[in-house]
Amino acid sequence: MESILINCVQNNLHHFMHSNAIFISQLLCAQFPSETNLQLLAACYLQNNQAYSAYHILKGTKMPQSRYLFAISCFHMNLLGEAEAALCPANEPGAEVPNGAPGHYLLGQVYRYTDRKKRAIDHFKQALSKDPLMWAAYEELCILGDAEEATTVFGEAASFCMQKQYLNCSTSPNLSAEDCNVVATNSVSEDVSPRKLRLMQGLKDIAANPHGSSIIGGAASQLISSGSSNMSFYNTPSPMATQLSSVAPPPLCRNVMPNGPNLSTLNSDNSPKSTVNSTIQAPIQAPRRKFVGEGKLRKISGRLFSDSPRRSSRLSNEASVSSNANATMLSGNGTSNSYKGGSKLGPMTFRTMTVRKGQSWANENMDGGIHNDAVDVSRLNISSTTSCSSAAVEAKAYEQDATTLQVSGQATSESKVITGASEILTILRVLGEGYRLACLYRCKEALDTYLKLPQRHYNTGWVLSQVGKAHYELVDNLEADRVFSLARQIAPYSLEGMDIYSTVLYHLKEDMKLSYLAQELISTDRLAPQSWCAMGNCYSLQKDHETALKNFQRAVQLNPRFAYAQTLCGHEYVAQEDFENGIKSYQRALMVDPRHYNAWYGLGMLYLHQEKFEFSEHHFRMAFRINPKSSVILSYLGTALHFLKRSEEGLAVMEKAILADKKNLLPMYQKANILMSLERFDEALEVLDELKEYAPFESSVFALMGNIYKRRNMHERAMFHYGIALDLKPSATDAATIKAAIEKLYLPDELEDNL
Repeated sequence: MESILINCVQNNLHHFMHSNAIFISQLLCAQFPSETNLQLLAACYLQNNQAYSAYHILKGTKMPQSRYLFAISCFHMNLLGEAEAALCPANEPGAEVPNGAPGHYLLGQVYRYTDRKKRAIDHFKQALSKDPLMWAAYEELCILGDAEEATTVFGEAASFCMQKQYLNCSTSPNLSAEDCNVVATNSVSEDVSPRKLRLMQGLKDIAANPHGSSIIGGAASQLISSGSSNMSFYNTPSPMATQLSSVAPPPLCRNVMPNGPNLSTLNSDNSPKSTVNSTIQAPIQAPRRKFVGEGKLRKISGRLFSDSPRRSSRLSNEASVSSNANATMLSGNGTSNSYKGGSKLGPMTFRTMTVRKGQSWANENMDGGIHNDAVDVSRLNISSTTSCSSAAVEAKAYEQDATTLQVSGQATSESKVITGASEILTILRVLGEGYRLACLYRCKEALDTYLKLPQRHYNTGWVLSQVGKAHYELVDNLEADRVFSLARQIAPYSLEGMDIYSTVLYHLKEDMKLSYLAQELISTDRLAPQSWCAMGNCYSLQKDHETALKNFQRAVQLNPRFAYAQTLCGHEYVAQEDFENGIKSYQRALMVDPRHYNAWYGLGMLYLHQEKFEFSEHHFRMAFRINPKSSVILSYLGTALHFLKRSEEGLAVMEKAILADKKNLLPMYQKANILMSLERFDEALEVLDELKEYAPFESSVFALMGNIYKRRNMHERAMFHYGIALDLKPSATDAATIKAAIEKLYLPDELEDNL
């Protein structure tokens, strides 16, 4: 009964019927109360997004797997202290973290969000060393800015680790490495009940199912089955099957055949039972089916399947023709035998003999001088001793062939695992290096790295979203828009990077595209923070900052660890001049991710507005340390230095900003401002003349030129440039400033300062 209930739960989880799985698990725990069954019930609740239920079920449990599931439920409930205590008990300081690589990854996340960076990095690295395919751990290391080069992480050591883990599982892809060890070390020569299999497995691997959604291991769902299907689990086909005969061999690898006779009772009258049993036991020790050549197969089948309740007329005719053509044949001991058409042959022997139509099996097997034995039933009954010795020789030959094929199959399996591991790690090296460089904001190098991917891997939603982010960081919003649009076409279901895409459209002032994107994302997933970030950017572009703030707050509510949403909240508070709440939002973002440079930049801008220039410089420098390639950060850092009366230092920073990104025109404008304040008017005009070529319709450029000409008392030229600035339709604030400057155009500077 217990096995039936467990199997039912596994099937329900596999088919995403979580509510039914929970109900059956409750029956299971009521009838068979045990901590292992409680793990199953807790796993059902976790898959149904009911972490609080799993928390109460597993609280106080001691088994490693129970502590791991309890830690997951604590993490989802933001009870990070309890999660750490479950994974690292205080009374067991040297205890191993449960569940291997996933356990270390979970513990690393706990340390990360409790601001213990070094410990987090250590556990993420341990997770990668135990499982090189733990990409999430490498992703976390990149985010923390402490990832090694991908060629090192996914190198020879990772390849060796993968081979060690998956070599025994190459023919059973649903098994974990530990499951494969169980299968390899346990013989299947005896009938194993589902109950015994469940106890042997222990349900210790509660991990993802083949579809990536189930927490329960796929191996358990296959091991725990009813009836005779338990034995078929171990009979995986040999990789050499395609190179051998297409005719299936007799089922020699099973002791029990549910729909057929027992091999030990096939020949009840003076048959060599001991020889038969030894012949069967040899291949049973290996979990793989053995395929042998047709000639060997016929020899064995002729002896083992010597009696059959049926006889085909076609077989009788063919045997009769064969007996006339070949009056005598060599038996196993070299004596002459007369083949008689009335001898009884098993159905598997008949299927093997009639591979080639129109030829007798005797003629076929005499090719090349190889002598095949055909034992008459009467002869077998008379001289059992001779038959025993002959069968023993043939059984030994079969064992040798089976061993040879098994070794060959293992070699093929090993080569497949080695080749597969090499191919996977080659792809991961490119993906990992590209992602690492992107997290270090070396975006041009990251883009070059991603281009090394094969086309089928490059044109995926995840890679294209990373490429789009890189272009956004390079302030190439037009190219970012193009790449993100392509990512939406390829993977419209994916929300990866859509928060950044909405910001790209915000900067491009594409209000229609942004509105359409926000509505699409909301209809796709209303519970994703990216959807509400897009909606917030849409309202922010329309200057509805209050509604935009509500949307960003909704994103934070859905995922408090989403740093970008916290930063966007800070931007909206600053737009409403609510600086106190803006500071709190930026600080919350930095608590989630200390390397989130946008929050440092936001704080720098906030203090710049408040004219707290020392604070502003500090936060801009912090942002610059994280993202040293950003020309925007450099330009505002130079501005802060200028206001701190360190104009020469500010000019040097502006030069770096111009070299960092020649497409960004802001540093050139700020450089002209600083030069004007230093009364280096000619140099300032040279910079503005160059800037005019790049931005001929920017009103602020002509307004600044008007200010310079006014300072040089060239009023007519100043008036001319002020007029051009107004004709370019600046914002209301800028227009008012320009008109005020025109009114004061003929006033002396001393009087203007007093007004």
